[in-house]
Amino acid sequence: MSVQLWSVKDEVEKDLDKTLVQLAEMGFDGVEFARNFGPYADNPAALKARLDELGLACSGAHIDFDSLNEANRYHTFAFYHTLGCPTLIVPWDERAFAADTVKQTVADLNRFLPVVNAYGLDFGYHNHAQEFSTGGHGSETLWDYIATHTPDNLVLQQDVGWSYFAGHDPAAYVRAYPNRTLTTHYKAKLREGDNGKVLIGQDNIDWQALLSANIEAGGTHWLVVEQEEYPDNLTPMQAVKKSKQGLEKEIKKWKQSQ
Repeated sequence: MSVQLWSVKDEVEKDLDKTLVQLAEMGFDGVEFARNFGPYADNPAALKARLDELGLACSGAHIDFDSLNEANRYHTFAFYHTLGCPTLIVPWDERAFAADTVKQTVADLNRFLPVVNAYGLDFGYHNHAQEFSTGGHGSETLWDYIATHTPDNLVLQQDVGWSYFAGHDPAAYVRAYPNRTLTTHYKAKLREGDNGKVLIGQDNIDWQALLSANIEAGGTHWLVVEQEEYPDNLTPMQAVKKSKQGLEKEIKKWKQSQ
């Protein structure tokens, strides 16, 4: 179980070391970076040593396409190799939000995939709600378009909060593209009319079905908790802890059902 550091971005900005200590004390196995490395921006070896000291792994990292351009890619790959990062994910591309431009996103994903793979890293894309619109593709969502126009080894990092929010079944999408969900963002979201809270286990997502899909079909290595809303005046760190605890309860329930 990992946590996307964007969930606690203000804490990361203030003191990355303290933030990592708190997350390790919560019992996370790893962290997913979002381009803020604090005092380690030029010293990935020291950051790797610090993670090792705390018993944390780098589960992955969010990057932009510019990081993979010829002028930047060698630094990018050297940094993440040293950090022990297995997977690089592009988390946002507005061109993927519309039918007339999604092909440009797909072209870049296809162009950079073999380059990233050649350096021993997996590569993929992360959705928001917009990719789960049809965007003029009939019944096919833009996410379907990306999935069906990229090779099977492109990682589809589904943000299940956004796919649920957009009116879709996250588990069904894991099963639709088997072995492509190496890493999944576990995030609670509420649709209009939902009761509950934006905390894992206190919302309306079918976490049992999703766990089954990840374990049975997704080829999933990492469940990545992400928290972008903080109900009940919780601090970001408190909200992350509650969602982690909720996910642990869901995992225990799933194991008991087997």
